[in-house]
Amino acid sequence: MSTPLSPRPSLAAHSPSSTSQGGLSAGWPWPVRLASRWLGGLHAGLDALRPLAALAARLWVAQVFFLAGLTKLRDWGTTLDLFAYEYQVPLLPPPVAAVLGTGAEVLLPVLLVLGLGGRLAALGLSAVNVVAVLSLPDMPDAAFQLHVFWGSLLAALAIYGPGRWSVDCWLHRRWG
Repeated sequence: MSTPLSPRPSLAAHSPSSTSQGGLSAGWPWPVRLASRWLGGLHAGLDALRPLAALAARLWVAQVFFLAGLTKLRDWGTTLDLFAYEYQVPLLPPPVAAVLGTGAEVLLPVLLVLGLGGRLAALGLSAVNVVAVLSLPDMPDAAFQLHVFWGSLLAALAIYGPGRWSVDCWLHRRWG
């Protein structure tokens, strides 16, 4: 009898027959072996897509924030007015919030696309995203859902990193 603190017995201990490589042997029914082989292939195929998925997420989110930053730079007077009268950024004077927010929207997406300081860039854009949601109290539901989607992508990039196709990964391989 196992106690709550004892390790769980392995599946191999209860299998009809186990191979030394941990795979399923001829002792298992053929549908189980077929499903195991199919799921193993699916798993390997999805793993191979990780770098592409990370790059796609980086490009998608970066494009959204970078274009927003360029829009703010294009008409700085309107941007200052928006931060003074429309957005309610907590703790910062409107001109400071406008400079910091616009600077983050222009610089951090470039770092994110390159995957240079990718996790830090994702966290920075997450902060911009949260401040944007908090600063616009009457945000339409559709816009809020977009912010949730962007936040989800940014959270994944912050947690898992920018992926193999990034400057961060290249630097890590080069200099450990």
